[in-house]
Amino acid sequence: MRVKTFRGKSTTALFAQIKAEFGDSAVILSNKTVEEGEGRIHEIMVAVENSENPVTSTQKQEESTRNEVIGDAMKNIPEWSQEWNQIKDHMMALLKPQMNLSLLSPRQRLAIEYLEREGVNDKVILKLFRELCGDKSKSVLPALEKIAPVSPFNNGKWPQKFHAFAGPHGVGKTSALIRLALKEKKQNPKSRICLVSADQGQGKGRLVLRHYADLSGLGFREIASREDFAALLGEGSNFDKIFIDLPGMNGKSDLETWLAICGMSGNDDLAVHLVMNPYFAPAQYSAFIRKYSCPQLESIIWSKLDESCTYGALINIAHECDLPVSALSYGSGLRNSIIEADEKDFWRLIFKHQLPGQNQAAA
Repeated sequence: MRVKTFRGKSTTALFAQIKAEFGDSAVILSNKTVEEGEGRIHEIMVAVENSENPVTSTQKQEESTRNEVIGDAMKNIPEWSQEWNQIKDHMMALLKPQMNLSLLSPRQRLAIEYLEREGVNDKVILKLFRELCGDKSKSVLPALEKIAPVSPFNNGKWPQKFHAFAGPHGVGKTSALIRLALKEKKQNPKSRICLVSADQGQGKGRLVLRHYADLSGLGFREIASREDFAALLGEGSNFDKIFIDLPGMNGKSDLETWLAICGMSGNDDLAVHLVMNPYFAPAQYSAFIRKYSCPQLESIIWSKLDESCTYGALINIAHECDLPVSALSYGSGLRNSIIEADEKDFWRLIFKHQLPGQNQAAA
């Protein structure tokens, strides 16, 4: 991936220059205006795939012809992808009747039937069946805990200083970040915490973060480039915890590439947490997992739990990502509306639809 910054007095002219040089392959990383001398200069940072050598007009023509051929071949890929998904569905349909539920105890059978109604997918159901089959005395919960592990969001599990929160627009990652920061501050009043906005002006999260940072005596920073993150690393010793609100990945962009461009990949002191809601369609979850998958992705945080009527997705995504659930967020307020996930609260939510806040009220 190659990064280049274009500077000029007109954004229209800059976009024309970018299109002339890179066509439609450029990804806009940032678009900002800076004061310089007696006027303003526009700066647009873009990323493109690496090109080893300058491309001549002849090479461009050859590349265009080659792209047309490849394009014609690629047109059939969506159809094949859809066909393969249908094949997998048929295979699952053939396998599922082979589940002889009479091999299970009544308690095990009831649990599987309940999970099916909750929207737990066939892959998980089959895996659970194989785990239980042949031992009617085996408890369902230990088998489920292997499929959907839970690890509380705390310093013991994730001692990293930098915690980045990723996820699509609207899932509540900014709220989850603030809730965890306030919870940390309440538990450790002397803890030095910094809230960081990396959304590059794409949403209102920056204003919300700044507002709560000011109200709660927390630090606040903004990052929009590789240099900004390097500066943040430089002052890391001033803070005990740094919570970073990452932008939603639009279009063909993905989190792993974005982290690399901003110089955030390969940092052992950074943990990324994926914030999700429990009511997306299965195809959307699969697309989100592909977009946000990266080596530093450590856990899943579920938000807006009070807005859902089923929770099978929590098991499905844990199984598909092979990542633990670290926090559960619910309700409209920012205080006392998030908990570090533990197994008892998690499985009460799945089997009883009992939110953590309700557990505390009952206690």
